[in-house]
Amino acid sequence: MTETVAPDNRSFAELGVPARLVATLAAAGVEKPFPIQAATLPDSLAGKDVLGRGRTGSGKTYAFVLPVLARLAASGTKRRPNHPRALILAPTRELATQIQASITPLADTLGLRSMTIFGGVGHGPQISGLRKGADIVVACPGRLEDHLQAGHAKLDAVEITVLDEADHMADLGFLPAVRRILEATPATAQRLLFSATLDAGVDVLVRRFMTDPVTHSVDSARSPVSQMTHHVLHVQPDTRLPVLVDLTAAPGRSLVFTRTKYGAKSLTKKLIAQGVPAVELHGNLSQGARTRNLEAFSDGSARTLVATDIAARGIHVDGVTLVIHADPPIEHKAYLHRSGRTARAGADGTVVTLMTDDQVRDVRDLTRKAGIAPKVTKLGADHPMLSELAPGERTFVEPTARPVQQERVAGSGGSGSGRGNRRRRASGTAQQTTGKRSGQNGSGQATRAAGGSRSSGRSKSRGGSGSPKSYSTSTPGSTTRPAGAAAFSAGSRAGTSRRGR
Repeated sequence: MTETVAPDNRSFAELGVPARLVATLAAAGVEKPFPIQAATLPDSLAGKDVLGRGRTGSGKTYAFVLPVLARLAASGTKRRPNHPRALILAPTRELATQIQASITPLADTLGLRSMTIFGGVGHGPQISGLRKGADIVVACPGRLEDHLQAGHAKLDAVEITVLDEADHMADLGFLPAVRRILEATPATAQRLLFSATLDAGVDVLVRRFMTDPVTHSVDSARSPVSQMTHHVLHVQPDTRLPVLVDLTAAPGRSLVFTRTKYGAKSLTKKLIAQGVPAVELHGNLSQGARTRNLEAFSDGSARTLVATDIAARGIHVDGVTLVIHADPPIEHKAYLHRSGRTARAGADGTVVTLMTDDQVRDVRDLTRKAGIAPKVTKLGADHPMLSELAPGERTFVEPTARPVQQERVAGSGGSGSGRGNRRRRASGTAQQTTGKRSGQNGSGQATRAAGGSRSSGRSKSRGGSGSPKSYSTSTPGSTTRPAGAAAFSAGSRAGTSRRGR
């Protein structure tokens, strides 16, 4: 392998990106290439196999989307039913969806068609999309294998293949499926592989499927991010929740990580009960619920997302100012990828880890292996440091009862989504109340007025009017229903498997 590290100040046009794509990027406000894009595009656009190493948030998506689109636009091959011309593999549904969102406006410019394939939704719409013909398929390995085995997808016409977050696919145990999928593509197809690290499993893929790849290393996982500050808050177990409430009630988006799916669900309910608009994201949710909750976080209906490591590299939301490790991760790579959800694309960000007495040694080892030196502060719920970490007036909403709703979850035939009607209980509607930080007691929880309601001396939250925003989304294979801050839907519980991640 040839490795290069090449700083580059050239524009997209100077790097060789076709003019129509350059114009579409400019219309979306994307004018200056990130380092990983500037380093890899000349080689990938020239048809070479490329291995790009860069941490999460370094701009890898456009680094592979642009050469995929450019190659297909220049090719004289026409799309055929069930025979995609390009394949992009991603480890999670959320990442596949966001890659598709980046592709769509660019593909429309070129008259190309793209689609996603992942578990947790019905097979039918995906089978129909393949039958109509797709130039680009963005897929998770498990569900794509289902379609290959059923004969709905054939990969013999694939001209270019991309593996995104290859090390994460290795961590999730997807490499055997990835190998089988790559073996079904032509040996002459161009391969692009992007990964934060080159662990043993990824290296096997490189040696087996890539031909003399050019390796570009930009912003490794251990590279410091100057705009990101790290703090460890040493708290007692009984002050953990009040500290979380105080931090997440501040202005801006907060992403809170827990170690388990149950922990994410439980903490979301507790935050909502304390007046913090929050949604959850983990593997026990149906795809429709995951989509709605992520959209609520993206559009600001809920400013706090409580998630497992499924969100550590599977999502990109602009403006996440605070990442909180409510449960410190087990290993340092997870810490780095979780933390990478903030301070993206040159923005500032703060990372906070909550640590109890019995976690001191583990957190010390974790941060040392991650190559960071956080500021450690022992504090309670009323400590002034909380206002420094998350500045601004604390605002709350009042949760009220909401009747049970029903949603039909489409069977996914092995993706772990379940079948038939399942009842969904919303965590509560939100009524805007007013308040300032001075309305909180010493524990960091809001002071209650007589009758159990919140004190009336509060100001409106930053989101705007007292009526919570409502919207609807549609995910292939699932039903559509209203969602948003009015529901803070926990989603319907579904069985999990690797195919449904």
